[in-house]
Amino acid sequence: MTLPPRNTPSASSVHEARSALGKRLRELRQQASLTGTQLAESLLWPQSKISKLETARQTPSEDDIRAWTQATGSNSQTDELLTALHTLEAQHAEWQRVLRPGLQPHQSKLSELDAKTRLFRVFEATVIPGLLQTAEYSRARLAQGIILFNAINDINEAVQARMKRQELLYREDKRFHFVITEAALRLRLCARQVMLAQLDRLISLSTLPNVRLGVVSSETQYVVGPWHGFWLRDNERVLVETFSAELNLVQPPEIALYSKIFEQFSAIASYGRSARTIITQVAEELASGEPPDE
Repeated sequence: MTLPPRNTPSASSVHEARSALGKRLRELRQQASLTGTQLAESLLWPQSKISKLETARQTPSEDDIRAWTQATGSNSQTDELLTALHTLEAQHAEWQRVLRPGLQPHQSKLSELDAKTRLFRVFEATVIPGLLQTAEYSRARLAQGIILFNAINDINEAVQARMKRQELLYREDKRFHFVITEAALRLRLCARQVMLAQLDRLISLSTLPNVRLGVVSSETQYVVGPWHGFWLRDNERVLVETFSAELNLVQPPEIALYSKIFEQFSAIASYGRSARTIITQVAEELASGEPPDE
């Protein structure tokens, strides 16, 4: 089995930013002539926390940075370090932190990004993209944030916000290119009737003039493996969702890489009537309760 590469630009840029922040904290401690144990004692922290922060095994909070600069007599560096932290948090937005205020605020933040984006290029391997979801499918997916992170249960408001975002699909100044795998149509992430309605919705949306929907058949051979989904927003950023965080990638090499990968997936996808045939076949099998032919 071939595994996805570990040293991709998306992974390395976040790690490098976290490592740089840790290295800067270590430099400030050393300039203050403090050992890790001495600094930990002055802050009433376990010594292991000092080590984890300096070696990028833990990301500092704003309070951690303020306490660190205070204890090392480097208050003049506080603003610079906080800026570095905020940049890192924007790149690697942990769901535990993002969803702390609830599910709806995150949808509102995405709506702000939507307003600035003219070309959406979206690949999803396991899930229907949010802008194409029905309300009930969306409800099933958003519930994951409550289950995994004990987020505030404002799911009704979050669903409404996501449905509101879908008004973009009818704007002539926006263009959308979605590529999904047949597997995403088959995964049982919601009740059968909910999925049937979702498949019907996909067929309808595929006919919109500014929406291009591609489906990669299960029989298609991949050159590049579909390791995870991602959203390309113009040529300015890539959004990648993992179980623990949302990655915001903005470096030109990262964007170029994901653009190339999207081209690979879009080249092997079926469109128009062929795509709708795949969706219809999956829907018929789901409605009948019969598995696909071997």
